[in-house]
Amino acid sequence: MDVPAEDEIRALHEEHAPSAEALELVHGHCVQVWRIAEQLIARGGLAVDAELVRAGCLLHDIGVYRLYDRDGRLDHRNYVRHGILGHELLAAAGYPEELCRFCSCHTGTGLTRADIIEQHLPLPPVDHVAKTAEERLVMYADKFHTKSAPHRLLTFAEYAAFIGGFGAHKVAAFAALRDEFGLPGPSSAL
Repeated sequence: MDVPAEDEIRALHEEHAPSAEALELVHGHCVQVWRIAEQLIARGGLAVDAELVRAGCLLHDIGVYRLYDRDGRLDHRNYVRHGILGHELLAAAGYPEELCRFCSCHTGTGLTRADIIEQHLPLPPVDHVAKTAEERLVMYADKFHTKSAPHRLLTFAEYAAFIGGFGAHKVAAFAALRDEFGLPGPSSAL
C-alpha cells in the first residue's frame, strides 16, 4: 500500500476544512495525536508500521469537517458520526480500506454493534472496532489529546473517568491499550 505523505494529507485537510479555524482545530489535533503515537513508538518494542500509524493519526478525524454547517457551527449532536463520515470521505477519494478504517474505528475504545443499539447512536449497527495494532495505537493516542479550546493533554485517569460513564468494560478496554502501548509522557504534544 502506498502511504500518503504529510503534505498530501495536509492538502486533503485544506480541501475539506470549511474554515481556517476548523483546519487549525482538526488538523492541529491530528498532528498532536501523531506526536503522542510517535513518542510511544520511539520507546521501542511496538510491532507497528510507523508510517501507517502516522497516516492514520493525521487522517483519523477528517470526517469532522462534514459536521460543520454553512455558518461554521459544529454539529455536536451528531459528532459520533465523524468516524464513518471520514471513512466515506477517504473511500470516495480513492484511499484504501486500511486507511479508511482509522476513521471509522477510533471512537472511544471502539463502538460495537451492541453499543450502537443500546445507546441509540446514529450509526449503522455494525462493529466499529480497531483490529490491527496500528488501528489500536491511533485510537489509543487519540484519547490523550482533546480538541477543546484550548487544546490540552489528558491523563490516563481523566480519560478512564470519562469512558467509565459507558461501563466498566470500556475502562478495562482502555487499560488493555495502556498495557499494550504504555503511557505517553507529558512532553508528547502541545
